Amino acid sequence: MSNTAAYAAPAAKAPLAPYRIERRAPGAHEVQIDIKYCGVCHSDIHQVRDEWGGSVFPMVPGHEIVGVVSQVGSQVGKWKLGDVVGVGCFVDSCRHCEACKEGEEQFCAEGMSATYNGYERKPGGGLDTTRPTYGGYSTRITVDENYVLRIPANMPLERAAPLLCAGITTYSPLRHFGVKAGDRIAVVGLGGLGHMAVKIAKAMGAHVTVLSHSAGKREDALRLGADDFLVTGDETVFKQHAGRFDFILDTISAQHDYNAYLGLLRRDGTMVLVGVPDPTPVHAFSLIGGRKRLAGSLIGGIRETQEMLDFCAAHDVAADIELIPIQQINAAYERMLKGDVRYRFVIDIASLDQAAA
Repeated sequence: MSNTAAYAAPAAKAPLAPYRIERRAPGAHEVQIDIKYCGVCHSDIHQVRDEWGGSVFPMVPGHEIVGVVSQVGSQVGKWKLGDVVGVGCFVDSCRHCEACKEGEEQFCAEGMSATYNGYERKPGGGLDTTRPTYGGYSTRITVDENYVLRIPANMPLERAAPLLCAGITTYSPLRHFGVKAGDRIAVVGLGGLGHMAVKIAKAMGAHVTVLSHSAGKREDALRLGADDFLVTGDETVFKQHAGRFDFILDTISAQHDYNAYLGLLRRDGTMVLVGVPDPTPVHAFSLIGGRKRLAGSLIGGIRETQEMLDFCAAHDVAADIELIPIQQINAAYERMLKGDVRYRFVIDIASLDQAAA
């Protein structure tokens, strides 16, 4: 076991503060990773403030982790000391259900083991509720070798970190629903998820339009690669562009009218939700009138997340970030809630090392 510096929330709605956790030495098939950078996801705020219920405290958030392998277990075959690797939203799963066998561990029938705010798995199966998982707002983490990802050599590490959640959350539905070159797609919202969706969809060859309430984001949307920008605060937009899009990726977590956006789909079009707003009614006629689909998507499995990282490396896609020291995390949360970040905060974990020294 190693005593490890971290930042944790001691209770719901309490500010994050310095904390010490115990990290286990790597088992036979595990690696220890010295964390270099950790992205800050909006879900960190939801869980720290127990807005989804069931939060486990004290909580060390962070599931967009990039670092270097510093120890390997005796039977590790995939990694060696010095490898640059990542850890995303989960660190284990049951490994024997249909989803796990098909490389869709995020849909594990027994529930994936979340990187934080979850529980470690017992050797014989099931969750060990005496051993909570702690995330990347810390200096190191120990993970099974099969749940670790390779960070391509040409990627800036701090800009690669958000790909482990924001990148795969947007890549997976674009890939799964077959978005291809020439497709007319719309991205609803231009935040941490939305800006990655624009970059990835454009790299896939799609014609990309950003839909946003904020006219001030037009210039950024076009800079990121969007072909068009529509201000949805003007309700006439929904009539003028009815039936325009083949695919809509909705990244918004604030409540909004799905029916209005479904009207922008062509016949047989698909709208996929990756944001988690409060419940919104969907009228049947919004779907049956054009044989449209409303679907949801989570993250991706290990196989698909590695595919996403390689795709982004090949197309020079990375997150737009603001690098911060860990000591600014509480202020960063408040800024995120105001939309005051372009487009993802990333923690320089060296600041935590220095503070703990």
